[in-house]
This record gives sequence, structure tokens and C-alpha cells, in this order.
Amino acid sequence: MSDVVYDLREARRARYAVAAVFAVHGAVTGSFATRVPWVQDHASLSAGQLGFALAFTAFGASCSMPLAGRITHRFGSRAALRGLIALWTLSLVLPSLAPNLLTLCLSMFVYGASAGMADVAMNALGVEVERMLGKSIMSGLHGMWSAGALIGSAAGTLAAHLRADARLHFALAAAALTFLGLLACRWVLDLQPAEDEEPPPRFALPPKSALLIGAVGFCAVFAEGASLDWSAVYLRDRLETSAGLAAACTTGFMLTMAVARLVGDAVVNRFGAVRTVRAGGALAVAGGLLIVVAGHPAVAMTGFALMGLGIAVVVPLCFAAAGHSGPNPSQAIAGVATITYTSGLIAPSLIGGVAQATNLTVSFMLVTALACGLAVFAGVLRAGARDRPRIGRPTAAVPDPRP
Repeated sequence: MSDVVYDLREARRARYAVAAVFAVHGAVTGSFATRVPWVQDHASLSAGQLGFALAFTAFGASCSMPLAGRITHRFGSRAALRGLIALWTLSLVLPSLAPNLLTLCLSMFVYGASAGMADVAMNALGVEVERMLGKSIMSGLHGMWSAGALIGSAAGTLAAHLRADARLHFALAAAALTFLGLLACRWVLDLQPAEDEEPPPRFALPPKSALLIGAVGFCAVFAEGASLDWSAVYLRDRLETSAGLAAACTTGFMLTMAVARLVGDAVVNRFGAVRTVRAGGALAVAGGLLIVVAGHPAVAMTGFALMGLGIAVVVPLCFAAAGHSGPNPSQAIAGVATITYTSGLIAPSLIGGVAQATNLTVSFMLVTALACGLAVFAGVLRAGARDRPRIGRPTAAVPDPRP
């Protein structure tokens, strides 16, 4: 991308704009998650068939993510994000229209593909704003994603409580979120490629640096996916709690992650990414040990809260490190995102498989062991040290990037 210089006001406005885009992206996910039972009933699917269809989300995202850099190079960062976020918000409607397994699989593939491309584009812009400001902001941006997901899930819970048709719910949500997403995109950075810059390949293996950073993200997302999908089951089956208390544990885990991400930038700016992730890994391991030895629901819920607190900022810092690690942020971020999406895909099923062969306690021993990797391998994030900030007055030779 061309070396554009912005003033501080421009950088701050771009930060708020991309934060709003993160919130919109999360709201789509939260909206869909609450209506999965309706989608299952509408398509007349068994639990196994539903799991098979949902796997196409990660498959679509993994296939499409490498394309995001090419699209951004072709259209510029603002136009690319505008189109990709609209594609993502509108794709929310598709699963509610699927009448059977085949159409739901196709719908989830498109849904996941649009999610993945928008994810890479907005994270690449977030990394650029972070470079301009010269301080960590990625944790806060992902905190906005979590906040958006919570708002979307709250609205979806209300719609489900009112027994609203998900086709109507998704159509209204998609319309509102598309409007908000396009509005926010008016103020994101409009980065254009240099005249002599070669377009990135349509598909390429992630660079070696992205593989190492992605391995750290893999450990965090594995713990996140296991906790989100199995925390309620753990309390209900292992500790014989009520369904309400079990659900509250999952909600508490999500809230802990959201709050930790929103305040995480201050910690990162004070102590650095490596020390923050190492401390987070220690918290996650402590939480995992509490979960494994818990004989009372309060102990297990404390363990899941510590797990959420420990892993909350890891993925944002992995994206930031990838974006700062080489000349092509989109390609590196796509590589890390593909690895983390894969982790999110296999974690729930692997936890279930281990539990089937042994029990859930052994499953969370595996989660705890992987959490140790955060503390051990956090040093690879040092490769993503930020460049000097590029704050200044716009130069006369550079057009004003504002719409």
C-alpha cells in the first residue's frame, strides 16, 4: 500500500470506524447463534446433520480468506471492506431460507466465506491504524467484536422468546447491520496500492512467520471453542447443575472475554505483547486446573472465567503480530486466521471425541495442556513489533483520504 501520512484526528476517526465494523461483524455471528435451533427444525435435521452443515462455515472461511488481499489490492481498502462487510451482513439471511441439508450446507459455505474475507480485511485495516497510532488497539477492536456478538445474541434471544420467524428476524437484522456497516466504512482508511506494487496471489501458503504465530492462536482458539461449546455441558453432566446455572457459566465466560479484550490494550501497552500472553497463558492454565479438579459448580465457573481472562487478548495480538511481520499484512493475517478457524472447527468435535472415549475431565486436561503453549511460545509474537507511528499532517502530494 502507498505510504500515506495522516494526522492524529484522521487516525482516531479511522480507529472508531473500524471498531464499529468489528461490532457489526460480531453482531451477525451473535444473531445467527441464537437461532440455530430454529434453523435445525426448519431444515428437519438431526444433531449430526446440523454439525455437518455447520462445519461448512469454517470450510468456506478457510477457502476464501486468501482472496481478501487480492480484493483489497484491486479495489482499495475502503471499497473492499464496504463490499465484503455488506456481503457478510446480507449472508445472514441465507441459513434461514434453507429447507434441507444440501441447501443449508451451501448457505453455510457462503456465510463462512463472506465472514472470513470480511474478517481479514477489517483486521488488516485495524493493524494499519495500530501502526499509525504507535500503540496497541487490536485487543479493543476484538472486544468490540465480542460486544457486538453479545448485542446480537441478546436481540436473537428476544426474537426466539417471542417465537419470531427467523426469516423475518434475519432479514430485519441484516438490513439494519448492512446500513450500520456501510455507514462505518465511510470513515475507515482508504489505502491504495502503489503503482508498481504486484497484486498478491489468489491463493498462497501462509509465510513461515504466520505459521508460528498461528500456532499460538491455535492454542487460544482451541481453549475458546472448547469452553464455549462444552462449559455448560461440563457443569450439567459432571457437576449435575441446573440448565440455567450451566448456561450462566457460558455467558460468564463470554462476558469475561469481552471485558478483558476491551481493557486489554492498556495492559499490552504497559507490559508488551509477549509478557501479556505469557501471563494470560498462566491464568488459562490455572483456570484449566480448577475446571479439572472442580467438585463444586462455583470452582468450575471460576476456572472457566480464568480461562476466558487468560486467552482473551491472544488472538487479537496474533493478528497484530502477523500484520506487522511482513510486507503483505493481508496474506499474513489470512494465514493466521485460517489456522485459528481450523482450531475453532476441530476443538468442539475433538473434545467430544475424547469425552466419548474417556470423560470430559480428560478432555479439559487436553485443553489445559494446550494452554501451556501460550506461555511457552509467546515469544514468537515479538516478531510483530510495531513500526514507528506515521502520524503527521497530510502532505500536499497525497489526496485527502476522506470521502
